[in-house]
Amino acid sequence: GSLCISACLCKSVLYQEYRDTSKQQEIEQRRQRDNLSPADVTRAGLPESGVVSAPVLQLQLRNSARSLSLWQNLEAVQNSGLLEQLPQKEVIMQEAMFELVTSEASYYKSLEILETHFLRNPVLIHTLSQSDMHFLFSNIEEVMKASERFLMDLEHRIEESILISDVCDIVFHHAVEHFGVFISYVINQVYQEKNYRRILEGNQAFREAMASLENHPRVRGLSFTSFLILPFQRITRLKLLVQNILKKVEENSERESNAIKAHQQLEQIVKECNEGVRKMSRTEELISIEKTLEFKSKSVPIISHSRWLLKKGEVQLMAGPKSTRTMKSRKLYHPVFLFLFNNLLLVTKRSSGGDKFQVLDSCTRAMLRTEDLEDQGQLLANVFNLKLLENQEERPVSYMLKTSSMSDKLRWVCALTPNRRTRFMSTSAHQPDSPQVQCIQSYSSQEPDELSIEMADVLNLLERTDDGWMMGERLHDGERGWFPSRVVEEIQSKEVRVQNLREAFRIQQAQEGVGGGPQTGSRAGVKGGTTSPQYL
Repeated sequence: GSLCISACLCKSVLYQEYRDTSKQQEIEQRRQRDNLSPADVTRAGLPESGVVSAPVLQLQLRNSARSLSLWQNLEAVQNSGLLEQLPQKEVIMQEAMFELVTSEASYYKSLEILETHFLRNPVLIHTLSQSDMHFLFSNIEEVMKASERFLMDLEHRIEESILISDVCDIVFHHAVEHFGVFISYVINQVYQEKNYRRILEGNQAFREAMASLENHPRVRGLSFTSFLILPFQRITRLKLLVQNILKKVEENSERESNAIKAHQQLEQIVKECNEGVRKMSRTEELISIEKTLEFKSKSVPIISHSRWLLKKGEVQLMAGPKSTRTMKSRKLYHPVFLFLFNNLLLVTKRSSGGDKFQVLDSCTRAMLRTEDLEDQGQLLANVFNLKLLENQEERPVSYMLKTSSMSDKLRWVCALTPNRRTRFMSTSAHQPDSPQVQCIQSYSSQEPDELSIEMADVLNLLERTDDGWMMGERLHDGERGWFPSRVVEEIQSKEVRVQNLREAFRIQQAQEGVGGGPQTGSRAGVKGGTTSPQYL
């Protein structure tokens, strides 16, 4: 049996292909369930709740896509008679564990290409200085060693018995002992991208060598950068694969406690990766903003470890009440530029040269209030009132602001006053059903208040605008932000929505049950940011 398993792992697809296929399948599976009315579900001989239909459907879908190998298709499994003896639940559990192993094999295969095809290529090495080599590849060799050790332990486990006993104990051990290398690699990624662009532009020999390497059939049309971002995508995906096991595992079993421990450990690593990346890019951003500010009266220190930018941009400030005579000659609005940080708002005016900003007023974020003026007719459609309860002169002041669009107004209001009620409730309120969407096309955030989302991500919908924007909270990590509505589909089936919430709640419970009190902070406000690496 073990031979055919090793063979099965060897012929695995590249990780990028596995990732796309499995995400596409998650979306297809949900679409199929969305189109099944409850009556169809019952007719199909499945329980009304639709709980079993998902995994069964998933297996059918995965069967039809040849690229992803299934545990139940292994010759050794089919010859063993296990499929007739095991309850369906256990088969599904075996598939979830097996996917963790096969996907690790394809990740390792992709890393090997990064190493042998790019990192060890004599022509490429010849075009780069020692420091540029390090900028580009950072500690990828340590990351590879970690994956190799991990994969060997997983393969040994599968070779012990075709009925997989557990994989999460192995995940936990490696996450504790060896996965720290991911953190330094991912934090370095911020520099990696910049340096790659710099080298491409300035080094012709490198550019030509890279072009010919990327055109080689061995890389199957995938770009060099798609290999560089593998480690972060993998560690995030690994967390989701463990979550997938956690959703299906029998309660209060040893497998459950291993899954919980593994999940917590991975959650911690992913969190440190994200925070490391954010910290680096946030500090750089604050320094560059501070250089452009000019304080007229009272100077406010901008750079601080606990501060980051949430949103910036131009809005129109409505001039105060004027007599009708001056009204005609004076413009009704003049532009101001807002810098909103997590704990401070600066109201500024752009200099005539356009590269400096004169600070007109400031206020701590906690002292801001917004008031919508949408009932006031078309003239004030994109207008809202911003109240500074205590401005830099320590007095209350009110600004009437006009934005360029409906969504821009809502995004400013949400960012300025995050505690106001959103149109739809957050899941943390645990109401039984609220709108959900699933991402069908990956999106990278362009603004600090946006959220980078990946194909197959499921989000609770918090806000939507008529001009094509939504604000959501991702179920698997509670991150919030805005994204264009064209990259998601609404989940129609109530059964699917309820199951998504139930599973998310189970994972949250598991986290809290083992790791102390509930997690605070993750829902405290809009997070996300332009520099977050591509997820999953």
